[in-house]
Amino acid sequence: MSGPASVPRRSLFGSLGAKGFRAFFLAAAVFAVLILPTWLLTLSGVIAPNRYLDATTWHAHEMIFGFTVAVIAGFLLTAVASWTGKETIVGTPLLAACLLWCSGRAAMALAGELPRGVPALVDLAFLPVLAAAIARPLVRARSARNFVLVAILAALWLADLAVHLDALGVLRDVRRQAISAALDLVVLLMVVIAGRVIPMFTRNATGESSVRSVRALDHAAIGATAICGIADVTSSDPRIVGAAAALAAVMVAARAATWGAQHTARQPLLWILHAGHAWIVVGLALRAVATLTTHVPLSTANHALTVGGIGGLTVGMMSRVSLGHTGRVITSTSPVTASFVLLSVAALVRVLMPLVDVASYRSWLVAAGLLWTAAFAIFVVVHAPILIAPRSDAKPG
Repeated sequence: MSGPASVPRRSLFGSLGAKGFRAFFLAAAVFAVLILPTWLLTLSGVIAPNRYLDATTWHAHEMIFGFTVAVIAGFLLTAVASWTGKETIVGTPLLAACLLWCSGRAAMALAGELPRGVPALVDLAFLPVLAAAIARPLVRARSARNFVLVAILAALWLADLAVHLDALGVLRDVRRQAISAALDLVVLLMVVIAGRVIPMFTRNATGESSVRSVRALDHAAIGATAICGIADVTSSDPRIVGAAAALAAVMVAARAATWGAQHTARQPLLWILHAGHAWIVVGLALRAVATLTTHVPLSTANHALTVGGIGGLTVGMMSRVSLGHTGRVITSTSPVTASFVLLSVAALVRVLMPLVDVASYRSWLVAAGLLWTAAFAIFVVVHAPILIAPRSDAKPG
């Protein structure tokens, strides 16, 4: 009698190239662990910023076009294949795309030492590759509702281009507006994706039939968020910008009322997603307050959207996808739950504490950065072995 069929072995690089989430989630998490300490050392004067971008712009650029874009890449390359039934890129092309993203990070870190124009060329090369990789299966499947994803990636590339043109002296004083536009685009993408997956995940995991999404509210939330971003970039009237942000906050909050967050307390892989979505509401509301009054700095609103919104949704989704798409049980271990708690505390510290203790602003910033770093360090330790190994059920991917 013959024994059980053996699980086919794959090389390390073969497993990393099996699906988009593997290489890009691992690269994003390692980058997250490195980038915040580097930023803190730059703030303290231990590391001198390069001559290409000022320190603040470099930090914002790398958090959006570095870390966040890598997570977006891993998610979309995996999700679009699932949605359409047609593969995006895998194997050598996938690993080459990830190497291209890594090259962009290196080019931005060494931008002051490289020949003029090289950092821009290297950094700007990745997003068109990503857009083409997801556009092909979308077109073949005639998935018209998802073409907006390609449009958002194209708009992100234009924002990145504006940052580089400013750095090269072709345009003047547009870098901060371009970074703001990029953040608006990421927030819009989060609102779109969150509406598709969070209520579905919650209903499936809890069995609560009352959990549902309301299509009209979803459309209203997406529309209001898009209007908020357009107003933020095009309007010089703070009343318009503030009103648009307030409307977006209300609509994004309203659509989540039926998502069943109250049923997720015992399921960390769910509550972290609801918490990340809630931080989007907080960030939009704080943007309205920051625009219409002098009580809250705009940077506080932006960090609610980034540390809380982007951080919460990315660490939660990366953890969930890493388990589910490698054939493992989708459940949170103690270390993973600890990473969610650390990330949530980092957001609270970064957003709340500077408002109540202005004198210790730098200390709170450092504390938030270290908490963020610890959260993603745990992700790397727990999930790296999963991401570089074949699926536990021996299926492709």
